[in-house]
Amino acid sequence: MKQTIQTPNAPAAIGPYSQAVRAGDLLFISGQLPIDPATGAFAGEDIATQTRQSLKNVQAILEAAGYTCADVVKTTVLLADMGDFAEMNQVYAQFFPESCPARAAFAVKTLPKNALVEIEAIASK
Repeated sequence: MKQTIQTPNAPAAIGPYSQAVRAGDLLFISGQLPIDPATGAFAGEDIATQTRQSLKNVQAILEAAGYTCADVVKTTVLLADMGDFAEMNQVYAQFFPESCPARAAFAVKTLPKNALVEIEAIASK
């Protein structure tokens, strides 16, 4: 059975998609931009601040669905510039200090709203 997850603690979808969908024990979290849900604006202009906000948004959706960062099994990180990889990685490690999930990271030409980073995740109970 499929269940849509929605929380005001993460930015609302900016298109025809859900913040997350639970299917059985799996939770699929849509790509999260570094938008502060309280202001609707980017949390900052640098990669560290934007990565932290994207992951806070992922974390808020996880919590709304009854999961934690420890339940994340796979992430995908999209970067506007692969030169930001090391700095993104430092912030990312703070959210996944143990038993890190599998991950892919890609540089892309452009992200929505010209963000520096977008992060999606899959979690399992």
